[in-house]
Amino acid sequence: MNRIPVTSPAAVAVFRRILTHGPVARVDISRDTGLSAAAVTKAVAPLIAAGFVIESADPRATATVGRPISPLAIVADRAHVIGIKVTADRTYGVRTDLGATVRARADEENAGSSVAAVRAAVVRVVDRLTVGAEGPIGGIGIAVSGDVDRAGGQVRDSALLGWRGVSFARMVQEATGIPTLLDNDVRALTTTELLFGAGRDAESFAVVTIGTGTGCGLYLNGRVVQGAFGVAGEIGHLPFAPAHLRCRCGRQGCVEAAASTAAILSLVREGRGQPDLAIGDAFALAHAGDPVARGVFAQAGRVIGTALAAVVNLTGPELVVFAGENVTEYGLYEEHLRAAFAEYAFGAAGDCAIVLRPHAFEDWARGAAACVIEEIASGVAAPAPREEISASGGA
Repeated sequence: MNRIPVTSPAAVAVFRRILTHGPVARVDISRDTGLSAAAVTKAVAPLIAAGFVIESADPRATATVGRPISPLAIVADRAHVIGIKVTADRTYGVRTDLGATVRARADEENAGSSVAAVRAAVVRVVDRLTVGAEGPIGGIGIAVSGDVDRAGGQVRDSALLGWRGVSFARMVQEATGIPTLLDNDVRALTTTELLFGAGRDAESFAVVTIGTGTGCGLYLNGRVVQGAFGVAGEIGHLPFAPAHLRCRCGRQGCVEAAASTAAILSLVREGRGQPDLAIGDAFALAHAGDPVARGVFAQAGRVIGTALAAVVNLTGPELVVFAGENVTEYGLYEEHLRAAFAEYAFGAAGDCAIVLRPHAFEDWARGAAACVIEEIASGVAAPAPREEISASGGA
């Protein structure tokens, strides 16, 4: 597999700036990275020669008075990547270009949550997504809920899937012949916001997800936080919920035990004595003013707001992005969330901005693709020519 020609720190910085802000003029790259004009020119030359960067006439680039500019842009089709989001019952996938624009989508039902069943579903999705790819496949990214060792490609513990110690990246790579990266799903979503979303120009930010689980990704000091042991930002397992509520992790009082989709549905069912209610019914009851449902969402809001204040007090991000499937119902708990956050956020930490970003499972898959793009942008690996990919089992 070829290596991308961005091995120096300067070249990495230049390529990343073009990736996230292009088309962009050399003078703007110089200003934003602190590199000299000569250093930018030296870094760009091999990128252009390798076909990753092109001089563009895009009118979005700012003109420079007195001299024409040749804004630099990524050649998006130089490589495509595949992103996969694994859930307990379904596998979702996207194929994107280097700019994370989705070019194809596919999903498959899992025949159970066993490792073999999920691997088979992932391989089927990959096979569907490689058909018709305009460029070589640069890699596969897989996003999984739980404690994930990205460096080792291992799911150490996923309560959602019931997996422990599963070297899933290696399994998929052996089955597809395509280099495969595995990461926690919330960290993957955080990488998307860093490269292509609300966090592009932020010095620090957090992504808090509300849905099947409750998670938090952190971008601090120039990197997405991985944690010394691969665990960081586990807001869902802070002990801020009522102590009698049991979390799926086996502990009691976790934020997730009050704020996840499953927890909210379970509490509404219990409170109303209706075990057959669906989550859509719980939302509808709350919107209609049902006191049980409203009380469950109020509790969820207070718990999330308290946990959010703890995260902001500890890490000091300038921005929090609220994401996930349940963000569309943010109005049901916003008042209580903001009240708890205001009560417990210390001093100027309360000025942290909150941005809403509703997400579907496709967006989680796109996050996994963004992790592969980040690896490419960091000079870790670049796609081989199409014939080499085909020889190794890809498309």
